[in-house]
Amino acid sequence: MPYFGRLRARSAPSAPRDAHPLSPTGSAGAWLVCDYGRVLRGRRMRASMIVVLAGALAAGCARDAPEAGEAIAWEEPPATTAAAVPTTAAAEPTPSATATPSPKPTPSKTSAAPKTATGKWTYVFPVQASNVSYHPTHSGYPATDIFADCGEPVVAVTDGKVLEVSRVDRYSKSGPQGPDNGGLSVSLLGDDGVRYYGSHLTVVQSGIEAGVRVRAGQRLGTVGKTGNANNVCHLHFGISPLCERTGDWWIRRGVVWPAPFLNDWRKKKSSSPVSKVASYKTSNGCPSKP
Repeated sequence: MPYFGRLRARSAPSAPRDAHPLSPTGSAGAWLVCDYGRVLRGRRMRASMIVVLAGALAAGCARDAPEAGEAIAWEEPPATTAAAVPTTAAAEPTPSATATPSPKPTPSKTSAAPKTATGKWTYVFPVQASNVSYHPTHSGYPATDIFADCGEPVVAVTDGKVLEVSRVDRYSKSGPQGPDNGGLSVSLLGDDGVRYYGSHLTVVQSGIEAGVRVRAGQRLGTVGKTGNANNVCHLHFGISPLCERTGDWWIRRGVVWPAPFLNDWRKKKSSSPVSKVASYKTSNGCPSKP
């Protein structure tokens, strides 16, 4: 039989907050104080009532309700003899072995984080040579001429897809000034949505064709002096938005100053021109002529 503590007769005090009445109606005069499944103290009980207590204990002395998510630890009473517990006593409820687990919360769906101007794309310097120089300005429009020895590797500045390839130098001083000024050239649409243009190449790498996918650092050709390069080995490098994809040479040649980004790429920092290009397009759109 569970431990009842000392039984002493007293005048009926008010029941403590965790007391359970022995009578179904909760009348005053007989109650038990329960603590996590054990009977600690009884009040105003007679010996004749002890027989009744076994049934009342099973129903009345349960642990206080656990807080949400807390596992319930049940304390089994010690074994009793048949004589101590009458057959008419209420059957002791069988507690479940484990508490019913709370349902796992369903994570809310979130949209994929958009790519930002830093940290989402890899950029590399377009000329892979130890002896390279360039000026932060350019005559007539925003671009940069990167000076290096002819034959030095020219590479894709970021992952993307080739838009245009010119393998033939059609430039003539007596001809139109603009469409063919670049000589041998490659334009690339980066995965960042920006168009990159390199010209005056000596040669375009085999396998580089319109529609071909390239990775940052992949060779596109070599530094040269084709087109209107004035017999000086260099790479003309331009940054622009994707407007007509092909043919809009007056935009393709460059509309955003590359030098700040070239400075970072040379230091292995992947700063992106995305916001600058977007700002230009918002302000200017895609001009239909030079």
